[in-house]
Amino acid sequence: MTEHAHHQHNHNHCVKTAMENAALLCEEKGVRLTDTRKRVLELIWQGHEAVKAYDLIQQFSDGGTKPPTVYRALDFLLEQGLIHRIDSLNAFIGCPHPDHHDECGLQVLVCDECHLVEELHTHDAVSTIADAASATGFKVVRPVVEVHGLCEKCQA
Repeated sequence: MTEHAHHQHNHNHCVKTAMENAALLCEEKGVRLTDTRKRVLELIWQGHEAVKAYDLIQQFSDGGTKPPTVYRALDFLLEQGLIHRIDSLNAFIGCPHPDHHDECGLQVLVCDECHLVEELHTHDAVSTIADAASATGFKVVRPVVEVHGLCEKCQA
């Protein structure tokens, strides 16, 4: 059972931890986590479902925020490893472990029903793929594995 499948999952803790980690990481790297970047990150962390850029733009309440501003914030958050792009959904999720996201690439389970996205950290899967690729002369640079199926709740 994943942490999100527990009935008493405290999602506020996820958001608070993500925002604290983002502030620390940006401070360590000497980059600015502006108000817009913070707001985009908070909106992405509102749930464990992937969020599309269009939906983020719609959620900005000030009305003065233009789409390019949101896209720039997304680019920044991706660059810092604070979020991940789920290519098959053309959407974004928050990274729960931005301090070591490069170690094993991106591995996610995507529920085709509710769009819950669960990040995995399995070195074995990446090394198996890298070894198989290497045998063909291919060098893996950015291992991304998206596995689609149904989460525990949607199977019920």
